[in-house]
Amino acid sequence: MKTELYSIIKSPYLTEKVSTLMGESNQYAFKVDISATKLQVKKAIEGYFSVDVEDVNIIKVKGKTKRSRYRIRKKSDWKKAYVRLADGQSIEVTSE
Repeated sequence: MKTELYSIIKSPYLTEKVSTLMGESNQYAFKVDISATKLQVKKAIEGYFSVDVEDVNIIKVKGKTKRSRYRIRKKSDWKKAYVRLADGQSIEVTSE
């Protein structure tokens, strides 16, 4: 079960928008596996951080196309999950 938790959650996603959401509405953002569902993300966050999750929103982010002098490259697609926790709970998130 623990290996599934580690394979679903890739890393926390910290930006200015996410830091304002953390303060105002108790929401956190994570990079998750491309095949993860809302229920899998909810169970992974609850199991890994021992918190109660109220809501999960998932966004599929398209990879950007980069041009160089010789060829065109496309970065891979990835998923971002916004997780809202119950009142009074928090997660200690650090950038690594």
